[in-house]
Amino acid sequence: MSSGEDGQERRRYRRIHAPVYCRPAGLKMMSKRQEAIDVSRGGVRIYSDEPMKVGDRLTMELFVEGAVEECSFQARVAWVEKLPKGAVARFDVGLKFIHLEPAAEALLAKVLGE
Repeated sequence: MSSGEDGQERRRYRRIHAPVYCRPAGLKMMSKRQEAIDVSRGGVRIYSDEPMKVGDRLTMELFVEGAVEECSFQARVAWVEKLPKGAVARFDVGLKFIHLEPAAEALLAKVLGE
C-alpha cells in the first residue's frame, strides 16, 4: 500500500521519463546511481532498496548521462510504496524538491525542454 500525499498534489506538475540519475549526496564511490523513473519541476520518482518514511529529508545528487557536472538538491519523501518480491527494488519512492541549486534548476529546465 502507498502512503503519503494525496494524488492531487502528486499530479501538480507534468512528468516525463528522462535519462536523469540520482544518488545520495556524498556517496560517490559507495552508492550506485539510480535512474529516475520520472521527473518534474516538483520532484522525482525513484526506486530504492533503502527503507524511507514519508517526511524524511534527503540531500541527493542529480545528473544526466553524458554531462560532466552533477547538481545537488534537497528533497522530502512525499510517498512510499513497497514493491512485491522480485521487483527491481524494494520500494517505489516519490521525492518532492525542497531546494534546488541554480545548476540543478538549469539542468531540470534543459531536461524538461523548458
